Amino acid sequence: MGPLTRAADAAIRGYQQHLSPRKSWSCAHLVAHGGRSCSAAVREIIAARGLVRGAVPTALRFLACYRAAALLAQTDVQGVCCCGGIPIPFRFGGR
Repeated sequence: MGPLTRAADAAIRGYQQHLSPRKSWSCAHLVAHGGRSCSAAVREIIAARGLVRGAVPTALRFLACYRAAALLAQTDVQGVCCCGGIPIPFRFGGR
């Protein structure tokens, strides 16, 4: 794993450990389809393929997550995020 790939992996791991538990949203793809969150899936993609070769599969995963969020928006499910350009509120206090 090259230095940029290691840096990306560390950034995703930091997000998973420190930011994700504090936000009030869940990954739309995870909620709609089960399996892994986008951060876990992208971390695996990058580890297996590297940053450059993992770019297209990562983009496809985020597109699938965006579509899952659109699907869930038509239901009464709340608290999902599509990893896109919408603001994600974070809670830095207790739960």
